[in-house]
Amino acid sequence: FGKMLTSITNVLRACVQKNVSLHLSLFSLQHGRKCDLHKLEEGPATQVVMTRDEGLQYYRVMQTMRRMELKADQLYKQKIIRGFCHLYDGQEACAVGIEASINLTDHLITAYRAHGYTYTRGGTVKEIMAELTGRRGGIAKGKGGSMHMYCKHFYGGNGIVGAQVPLGAGVALACKYQGNNELCVCLYGDGAANQGQIFETYNMAALWKLPVIFICENNRYGMGTSVERAAASTDYYKRGEFIPGLRVDGMDVLCVREAARFAADHCRSGKGPILMELQTYRYHGHSMSDPGVSYRTREEIQEVRSKSDPISMLKDRLLSNNMASVEELKEIDVEVRKEIEDAAQYATTDPEPPLEELCNHIFSNNPPLEVRGTNPWAKLKSVS
Repeated sequence: FGKMLTSITNVLRACVQKNVSLHLSLFSLQHGRKCDLHKLEEGPATQVVMTRDEGLQYYRVMQTMRRMELKADQLYKQKIIRGFCHLYDGQEACAVGIEASINLTDHLITAYRAHGYTYTRGGTVKEIMAELTGRRGGIAKGKGGSMHMYCKHFYGGNGIVGAQVPLGAGVALACKYQGNNELCVCLYGDGAANQGQIFETYNMAALWKLPVIFICENNRYGMGTSVERAAASTDYYKRGEFIPGLRVDGMDVLCVREAARFAADHCRSGKGPILMELQTYRYHGHSMSDPGVSYRTREEIQEVRSKSDPISMLKDRLLSNNMASVEELKEIDVEVRKEIEDAAQYATTDPEPPLEELCNHIFSNNPPLEVRGTNPWAKLKSVS
């Protein structure tokens, strides 16, 4: 009987590892977080399914984003990457969960912590790393740097705090005007949430019932100021007042996925905008010039890492439910590390763009025209 029981267990384990789905209960007491709702009678699904393939894909993408940011940190400290640089490590579940719930034909715009979204929207690690080092092979041809990366249906990387929110509503207006059943995901941080232009945008989006998901990635600190010191109300999901909202655990990729899926369905059904707050955390400082420990303790950062790390949480789920083996995940880790190292090698050897290209791509379709160069006597040709 004992042998038979062991045999049955092994067969079941093999089935799960091949691709049997995992049924999960979200927003449960074990995570200590629930989904908070505003002006909504019902929220996202609390019983969800994740297949083995989905789990492994989420794991690979999050690991790639994490390793890419750690490599960027290293290259910045070596002075190979210069200028502004805002890292996304710790917040990977937000980007991966959102992308898992929308289509690549939908639209997305974010602030300057944009490397992860550039990757999930279709950019390659090579293109992103080369952009960070200002090389010709960069995704913006080496002219944009950390804050200004773009690809199809992804509108950046925006350096002005909160300015991407009205732009995102404009993209959503285009979606509605064209009647293509697409939507725009418009991301901003808790630091930008007090900007006046955001409230103006809420008003217009609600009036015109635009298909836009406003997402506040609340990582608890706007630069070096905690949310409690910056905002009279930290219930960012209620800030839309007349716009329905929800708040979920931004460190859990499945919580984010289900909430974003719910929000996308809301928009596509013609109900207008919806607001999401993702409670997340960044491990690095605000930017590379911020050590990140003058306004919070190292112990606080370590506690989040040990209890709520998005990659560790997903890894534990995959292993505890026999959806993947330790060896498989290690293999993914090795592949990801190699991809990052190859990209870093490319980003440090690819040539910088020549001066003649400085004025290119100013206009979308004009014939070449003369542009004053770096001094009144230098003339450059602009080629679109």
